[in-house]
Order: sequence, then C-alpha cells, then structure tokens
Amino acid sequence: MSKRQTRFAGTYTALVTPFRHGRVDEAGLAKLIRQQIRAGVDGVVPVGTTGESPTLDFEEHIQVVRLAVQAAQGRTQVIAGTGGNSTSEAIYLTKAAAAAGANGSLQVAPYYNKPTQEGLYAHFRAVARATSLPLLLYSIPSRCGIEIGVETVRRLACDTATVVGIKEAGGNADRVSQLRAALGPRFSVLSGDDALTLPFLAVGADGVVSVASNLIPREVARMVSAFRGGQVAAAQRLHARCYPLFKDLFIETNPVPVKAALAMLGRIQEDVRLPLVPLSSASRTQLERTLRTLCLIK
Repeated sequence: MSKRQTRFAGTYTALVTPFRHGRVDEAGLAKLIRQQIRAGVDGVVPVGTTGESPTLDFEEHIQVVRLAVQAAQGRTQVIAGTGGNSTSEAIYLTKAAAAAGANGSLQVAPYYNKPTQEGLYAHFRAVARATSLPLLLYSIPSRCGIEIGVETVRRLACDTATVVGIKEAGGNADRVSQLRAALGPRFSVLSGDDALTLPFLAVGADGVVSVASNLIPREVARMVSAFRGGQVAAAQRLHARCYPLFKDLFIETNPVPVKAALAMLGRIQEDVRLPLVPLSSASRTQLERTLRTLCLIK
C-alpha cells in the first residue's frame, strides 16, 4: 500500500450552508465555524450533502470553501466537498479547494450516471493524480445509486498516495469490518450516519462526519473521544441521550431538518434552495419536542 499522507480521525461537522435572501450568508457561516472550533471538533466539512452542494454554482462552491478556510484560521481542519458526477468538474473544484487552503477533499461517488466499479476507480484516480490534496472518498448509495466497492477502495489506496480514507454512509457496520480487513489500521474510516457512529466505532471506525454536530458539536465530539479513549460506558450514555436527535435530523431530507433546528436556536435563517422545501408542520412539531427534551430550546 502507498504511503499515507495524512489521517482523519475524530469529529468532523458536515456544515450547512446558511443563506440570507437567496445568497450565501457569509457572516452566518463564519459564526457557525467559530462555534464549532470552540466546541472542540476536529474539522468541518463545507459544501457536502448537508451544505447543499448540488444547488451551489461553481463560484458559490469555491466561495464557501474559501470562507471556511478563512474562518477556521488553522484552528480546525477543513475538508472541502469537491466531488461530482463529472470528473473534470471534480478536478476543477478540488484544485480550487487546494488553492483556497483546504486540508482535504471529500469525494462523493459520481451520482446519476452510475459508473461501474472500474469507472469509479478511474474517476477517483484521475482526481488523485490532479492534486496533492488528501482525499476522503464518500460512499452513500442512497443518494448516488451506487456503492464504492471495498476492492475499489483498496485499489485506490494502493495505487495513489492521496486517497487516505472514506466516509461510509451505507448504513452497514459490516462494511467497516470489511474495509478494515482490506486496508489495515492506517486508512481512515469515518461514519456518515450519526445514529451509527457508536456501532461503527465499535468495529474499527475512526470517527464521524456528523450532521448533528451542527447543533451539538461538544456532545458528539465527547462521544467519539470517550469511545476512542476507552470510556465505552460514557460514550454509550451520550449516544443514548442524543439518539432521538440523530434520528429526527433525518425525519425529512437532509439538510432541511438541521437547518430548521438551527433556525429554532436562532443561529441561521431557515432558507433552503429548491427543489428542497421547508420542514412540514408535523415534522417541525416532533423536532421541536426533541430539542426541548435536550434543553436546546425552551
């Protein structure tokens, strides 16, 4: 296997992209990142799924990455979502993120066009060869219609120095065991589902790219840190306490619920871009109830 350049571990927040009057809310984004830093997360992930990357144009996409790097000021890692279903576009965005000062890139599996595993390998290899930025693959079959196969991940890790990990969002803890067996302990495996973070950690994952940590970064970071530090019971207690929120943040399409929750806390406006629409009244009532139970709102 090629020498790894870096390793991602701990808690990374899949940042929302706040909007105000239809445009990126730069001040709101910077404020969110400062809150994340104070809470002790290991990094932030702008313009991923939670950041509504499909509805940002190229200029906005790069703008958000640049703003995230500026707000982080080197105090936390910035892993920029720069994947896509066009290899040339993924390369363009990844180069732009590197130029902006990002610490790494999250590379989602190409969606809609459904490449074969050989196509996935060629796509990610092309991105890896075009930049020296460390790459975190992102397998989320429910969104993309395809899974990045374990053997494909192994080939990429062996054939490139920059494919250093994967965000695993397929909902299957057995995949973590398979990845560990195929790639060894130095390859980073991060949970892509808050509700499965603790089970994933139990079979060898290194941390999480979290939606919930937009709201409760300190609690998520403590849960991951406690487990990795051998304090399993403490991690279990935190998981049990936060589990209702983990589930309710996916009561409708992400990031609609988390943006609604952040708005309830007074941190951002609730704006989402079409084709996403605001949270339904029934879901809003349930989410408000959970936030009150966690004493996040009165």
